[in-house]
Amino acid sequence: MKSIIPVPTEEECFAIMKRFNMLDNIIRHSVQVMHVAMALTENLRDPDSVQPGLVRAGALLHDIAKTRTIGSKELRHDMIGGQIMREMGYDAIADIVESHVVFEGFRPDGELEARELVFYADKRVMHETIVSIDDRVDDLVERYGMNERIVKLITDNKNFVLEVERKIQGFLTRDIDEIVSGL
Repeated sequence: MKSIIPVPTEEECFAIMKRFNMLDNIIRHSVQVMHVAMALTENLRDPDSVQPGLVRAGALLHDIAKTRTIGSKELRHDMIGGQIMREMGYDAIADIVESHVVFEGFRPDGELEARELVFYADKRVMHETIVSIDDRVDDLVERYGMNERIVKLITDNKNFVLEVERKIQGFLTRDIDEIVSGL
């Protein structure tokens, strides 16, 4: 088993959300992302391949800066959220937060990472509803596709999400869609 990384409990995550004035709809989205990520975690062939508490906290806190950036028009809530988590001493959660929009360092043949589970779970949750990757991509294009360059980035990212899905599937005891659709 990998070493245990200190992470906030679920209760502490909700206190952090409150401290950063997270909007209710973003909290509901984050809770649903947690449900998807934890369902995947609970169906891993090797339960010790990732730390469940890290997955849970990373999912709950992945959008910690989203409320702030909506109000301030700052870009990259993922990077701002990562900075917040680092300042709080949660470097492993910061890595998850920073990876949930733009994922760098993907190793298709590497060990499964908590940040992959949260990244993927986030792509399966539109607002607070579990959806297909196609539906989520269509929604992202509609909401954020301000120009052709952004639309291309979003649609190109779909292939990457499917690559992450294939990797995660290789670590699961059941079909990923069966797991996710059962929520």
